[in-house]
Parts: sequence; C-alpha cells; structure tokens
Amino acid sequence: MRRHGWGGRLPSTDDEAVERIVATARELIVERPDVPPSISEVAERLSITRQTVYRYVPSASALLAGAVQLGVDDFLDAVSSHLRGITDPAGAIAELIAFAHEELRRRPDLGLLLSTGGTSPTDFTSEVAMSLNRAMLDQLDVDWSAYESIDLDELTEVVLRWLLSFVFSPGERPRTTQEIRVFVRRWLGPALAAGAPGDHTDPVPTPRRRRRTTTTRRIPS
Repeated sequence: MRRHGWGGRLPSTDDEAVERIVATARELIVERPDVPPSISEVAERLSITRQTVYRYVPSASALLAGAVQLGVDDFLDAVSSHLRGITDPAGAIAELIAFAHEELRRRPDLGLLLSTGGTSPTDFTSEVAMSLNRAMLDQLDVDWSAYESIDLDELTEVVLRWLLSFVFSPGERPRTTQEIRVFVRRWLGPALAAGAPGDHTDPVPTPRRRRRTTTTRRIPS
C-alpha cells in the first residue's frame, strides 16, 4: 500500500495530504455535480484506505466544504457586490434569497454544500450549511446591531429553509425570481419590520377568532 497508494507518491506533509484529498473530492464534484463525494470514493481514487482519509479530514461534511471552498469565496464576493447599498432588512433578505436562488441553480456544487452538508438530503441545517448562510447575511450592508430584537441565528435558519425550499422543492409551478422577491417581502418583511429600531410591539400577532359559518366543507374523494 505504501508503494502503490497516493499514486506512488506519498505526501511529504500533512498539509499536502489534505490538499490532495480535497482536490480529489473536487474532481468528483466536477465529474458528478449533483452527488456529494464520499470518503470511500476519494480513498479509492487515491488508492488509500478510508481510515487514511479520516486521519486528515474528520467528516464527509468537512470534505465537501473543503472541495467547494474556492467557489464559496467567489459566491460570497458576488453576494456582497450584488446587494451593496441595500440597508433595509426586508429588502436585503428578499434580494439575498432571490439572488442566491439563481446562483444555486447555476452552481450545483454550492447546492450540494447547502442542502446536505455532506450527510443527508434532509439535513437542511447542518453546521456547514448554517455557516455559509450566516456568511451570506454578514455580506449585507444591513446594520444588524440596530435591530436588537432580531435573532440572527434564527434568521439564518429561516433564510436557509426558505432558500432551499425554493431550490429543491419549487412546486408544480416554480416561482420566478421576481415572484420570489415579492413572496419573501410579503411574508418575512413584517417579521423583520417588527424588530426595527424604536418598535417595541409584540412581534407575535394575536390570533383572531374566525366567525362561525354554516357552510359544509366537502372532503375530497
């Protein structure tokens, strides 16, 4: 194994080993952008054991994050440039989700990072995905310190769940980018406005009683 593993050329340092493992994962993403690379696949391609990969990379999530990191940096720069000057939280979040939606459809590797974190298709709030989404919020020109009642951790999760639902579960008639902007502003905007400076109202609306009606509802057959 020592003679044939690593393509016959052993890494001289731990950093070199990590770089080669991550580069191999990147190759797999380029070849198959809709499927996250696995530890086993990387090990097989490098002719090393899975245990050797785990010695340098702690998890599949970390492997995926490393493989798309350069793309992530470019993506965050694009977010910052596109949303520069938007200081209103509702407008910024609506534009962020709309812009990110377009980019994720164009960039399958980023979609993998956000939707799976290298674990499962339902792990929408993985540590990797949450970190990237929080980084997107940090690119905004919104002065979040002025909105003390807005919990940024919860907002990060809400934005992530909404964004991924638009990308991976668009419905029978997917919304256009402009429709996404309008939808987000309509339903998320009031919650963000409730946290505006000087607004001390209860952000949770009081449920209104429904008037009773004699109309009979039919049960679908």
